[in-house]
Amino acid sequence: MTMRDLLFEVAHTYDQAAGTGADVPAQKALRAVSSRIDLGVLEGWKVAGYGGNGGAAFAPWIGVFNLKINRDPKAGLYLAYIFSMDMKSVTLTLQQGVTDLSKRIKGKNAFLAHLEQQADHLYAALPTPLAEEWNHRPSFGPSKRPESYEAASVVARRYESAGLPSEEQLQQDLRVAEGFLQIAAEADAEMRAAREGEQTPAQLKRKRKRKPGVVPAVGFKPGNSAAYVANIAAHQQVKGRKHELLIEEFVTYIKGRDYEARNLQIHPKDLTLHLGEAGAVTAQEWLVEAKVMRNGNAASAVREAVGQLREYSYFLYREEGLEAPHLVALFSEDIGAYASYLEDQSIAAIWQTSDGWEGTTTAAAWGMVD
Repeated sequence: MTMRDLLFEVAHTYDQAAGTGADVPAQKALRAVSSRIDLGVLEGWKVAGYGGNGGAAFAPWIGVFNLKINRDPKAGLYLAYIFSMDMKSVTLTLQQGVTDLSKRIKGKNAFLAHLEQQADHLYAALPTPLAEEWNHRPSFGPSKRPESYEAASVVARRYESAGLPSEEQLQQDLRVAEGFLQIAAEADAEMRAAREGEQTPAQLKRKRKRKPGVVPAVGFKPGNSAAYVANIAAHQQVKGRKHELLIEEFVTYIKGRDYEARNLQIHPKDLTLHLGEAGAVTAQEWLVEAKVMRNGNAASAVREAVGQLREYSYFLYREEGLEAPHLVALFSEDIGAYASYLEDQSIAAIWQTSDGWEGTTTAAAWGMVD
């Protein structure tokens, strides 16, 4: 069963009047969501279904949580597929937790106004024009909790239950929403710091998009250090300041070893290298995929790098009739035992150290490290 199958099943079997009994089909499906492994969410994320406690929910929903950001829908940020009360639509939305906040802010109007204000601040931190495509205020129905979900929504995409898009499209949209969540979580942390006096409100303003301009087809230009969403064919990949800084520092270094670096108009590739001076480079290309290690998680960084290097080598070179590139995985930290694994996979590895750069034997053979 896919995410589309799950949404279809809930939309067409949910009955609020049937309660939450173990034999109620939609409730059974929602309770089983947390044990599902076929819904297409990323590693390190979890999914859970919510059909109500005691009485059935007016607007059932399915939560998607980044475990590094939030595990509890009562507070914090998360993604949710929320069904309208009439079950005619389901909306993928970036949500703020409403339960804990409702206990602190008394009065319906003040509570909803606060949620809407917070949603506006978070929306302003998201990249345009992509966020503008999701600038939708959902409508779930005239009841207290559904109205709270409406006010708490930062961005949203609505689907008609009778005409759900393909699984591929749903997964593409989920990748975008996952990127939005990570960016919004950073903005939320900044706003909290500002309220605690660590930062002024003026510092919370972000550039919504890069200024338009014409760039040459060949060459290197440092990337935008603000977080952004890079569209990669059928998915989106969030990249941020540390990622761009890693690439920029590596390029400065590798140029001293007679390699020319290129990152313009090569999307979705991070970086390519050629040996020799600009204008007189060799035909052979080195494809570089950069990964910033999160919380020392080398396994995840290596897994992502291998997958993308293999994917790009196949689709962007082999399928296009081009000579296969040499593959290089670039990391912000030492990857330990995974260095020998990458060598076994015919992928050179280079990582940043406190005083320079180190790498595997293949990287040394290419003159990229000593």
